[in-house]
Order: sequence, then structure tokens, then C-alpha cells
Amino acid sequence: MTTTEKSTDTAAVEGRITDEDIERAKAQIGIAVNQRDEAWNKLPQADAISHFAFGCGDDNPLFHEPAYGAKTRWHGQIAPPTFPIATGLDQTPKFTDPERKKLFRGLFRGTGKYYAGVKWTWYQPIYAGRPVLMENYTLDVQVKESEFSGGRSVKETYRYLYVDADGSPIATRDESYINAERHGSKKSGKLAGIERQHWTDEEFAEVEEAYEAEVRRGAEPQWWDEVTVGDELPPVMKGPLTVVDIISMHMGWGWGGYGVGPLKYAHQLRKRMPAFYQPDEYGVPDVVQRLHWDPKRAQDLGIPAPYDYGQMRAAWVSHLLTNWIGDDGWLAEMDLQMRGFNYHGDIHRCTGTVTAKAAGPAEPVSVEVFATNQRGEATTKGTARILLPSKQTGAVVLPVPDEELRRRGAQVVSRISGKVGEEMRRIHGE
Repeated sequence: MTTTEKSTDTAAVEGRITDEDIERAKAQIGIAVNQRDEAWNKLPQADAISHFAFGCGDDNPLFHEPAYGAKTRWHGQIAPPTFPIATGLDQTPKFTDPERKKLFRGLFRGTGKYYAGVKWTWYQPIYAGRPVLMENYTLDVQVKESEFSGGRSVKETYRYLYVDADGSPIATRDESYINAERHGSKKSGKLAGIERQHWTDEEFAEVEEAYEAEVRRGAEPQWWDEVTVGDELPPVMKGPLTVVDIISMHMGWGWGGYGVGPLKYAHQLRKRMPAFYQPDEYGVPDVVQRLHWDPKRAQDLGIPAPYDYGQMRAAWVSHLLTNWIGDDGWLAEMDLQMRGFNYHGDIHRCTGTVTAKAAGPAEPVSVEVFATNQRGEATTKGTARILLPSKQTGAVVLPVPDEELRRRGAQVVSRISGKVGEEMRRIHGE
């Protein structure tokens, strides 16, 4: 073993970010990133769409009941806005040359990878039975000092493009992650004063009241003409976060591209990605991802309790927005930043305020959104752009992707040279 290899192995064990890692990450910009496992829902179906909404705690009938959807402008059940994370046949070109493989293998081993934010843009709904195709690539890499860990961090942003079978864009998702040096999290002491919330009966009664007070506009149009700057969206309550919430999210979402699975599937993944497994206190190698449900793992890393996924909070904020928008509006864009952890036992109250309204009814309404815990910390904040029906001009016209995105969508379809049909036949057992 060379000195460089020894240094790399030591850095992986200690969870440190190396200069070599940073150079490799920057070299990935613009290069396709292959999914680590297959789409959880290879073909969106009514049950899959409903299960995803269930995992997000969203009981909007538009996402659950085909008969209800049939009476709306969509003429059928449609998927919640962030459902694409649970589907998409990966059409990203596979690279086979050793040099490109080397760029990705073992990058930032042993570090913590934390969800930092996401920007979604939506162009059309997803329906049951209609295939969704996807490609993704590295969009940006930035080196920072981590306030959380006290060491270096690297922010990576990936772009996901989802298209239909004709190549027309459905949505884009620009998702950012922070790779932070794990060894610094305990030394920094940044989270030392935070303890898991203990709820009294009186406090929890207020949570229950907030759930009872949720308002969903549904079939009653949210007219552009009646919206004014300063309007507040009816809030949506989430939490207190439990292990069941984490499990339920995985039931609809899958494992988020990691390929995690039980029993023999775990054995197979341990062979492919041994660094993804760390022994628990009983000596059993388990996924590092378990800090989302394992208190001991979280505390060993200087985190007071397990915490949620960023994808959960993005779905929660979209729940707030679709409740307010109603069946006839369209969520065109949502740009969120994650500013803190959402620990087990925490609640999050999702809120929003209208901040701008363009002169014409065909233009989006702008909304500022927050997700705030019981400590008064806004761990999630961002903006949204919403299209609403108008009494002057009528129904919402869905956004049209720009020419560059349409061309890229066409390329996603053309790469596969008819393999979509083969995949669909395999799914249906034909």
C-alpha cells in the first residue's frame, strides 16, 4: 500500500475530506451520475402515487382517488409534486472507461452527507400508468467551512431531469448536499445544548388542534383575482417526528437511490459498498443511513437524536402549497434551503405568505414559505411560484420549458433507442 493510499484510508475512517476528493468532485461537473439502484416505482401506478402521499401525511383526494381526480381539470388522479423522487427509469448514459469510474468511486468516504436544499420546477402532472424517464448529472461543487462540524465541507448540487415517453419535460430537481467531516461534529459542540423534546399533555393537545384546523381548498378555486400581497396560507402541522414517520416515507419513496435492502439484499450491498456499513454496538454492520432512526448512531456523531430526510420536508412544504392552491392551480416552482435538523420528537409548522403578485393573471404569484419547529427555529425556508386560475382569463396554462430543456428531454428519450417499450413489456410481464 502506498503512502497516498494509507492517507486516503485513514481519512475515510476519520471522516475527513481530502484535497484529492475535492479535485475529483469538481472534475464531475457536467458528467452524468448513475443511480445506485433502480427506481422504486418503475411505472407510476395509482397505489404507488397514493402510498407516496400517505408517507408524506397528505390526505388530499386528488392524490389518492382516481374517481375524485376524474372530476377535476386533470381528469384523473395525479401525483403529489415531489413524487418524481420515487420514480423515473434512469436513462443516464452509463460510462465504462476506468478514468470516469475513478472519479466517483469512494468519494468522500466516511463523511456525513446532509441534504442542504432543493429547487423544483414543474411543467406537467404525473398520471398512473404513464412512464417517467430520468437523467441526472453533477451541476455544481463548492468548498466551504462547515458551521456544524467545525471542519471542511463540500456542497454538491445534482440536476435531475424527468420527462415523459415523448421527451417532454415533466420536472427538474436541483438537489444540494453538504459533505461534512464527521470527526468535527462532536468537537464543535454546536448541538450540545439541544435535547429531545418531552411533550406534556397540554402541549400535545395544541398539536392535535393544529391537525384538526388544517384547511384544504380542493374543488373551490383559489382565484388569482382575490389574492393579495400579505395573505397568509393556512398552516399545515407535521410531527412530532417518529420512527413510524420515517418508515412510512420509505414505504412510498423507496431508499433514495442507495440500494438499501433486507437480508440477502443487504449482503449484496455490503459486498458492493462496504464503507456504507458501520458496525453497531453489537458488532453488526448496519447502514450509516441508520442515523435517521438509530439514536445511538446519531449520538455517536454528536447529533442529539435521529432526524428526518430533507425530501420529507420538501414534500411537507409542497403539501402546504397544494392545500392553498386548490385543484385548479399549479405549483410551478419551489426553492427550499434546509437550515437545521428535524429531530425525532420535533414538530414542524409549515407556513407561507404571499409576497408578490404580477400585474397580469397569467403570471405566477410568489410565496415565501417556512417550516418551524417547537423551539421557534425555521429549519426550512424558501420561496414558491404559483399559477392560479383567473376570473378574467380562465384556466391556468401550464409552463412551457425553454428550448434547451426541451432538446435535452428529447435526447433523454432518443438515447434508449426503443428500450422504454422493452422495459414496459417486462414490467407488465408480456
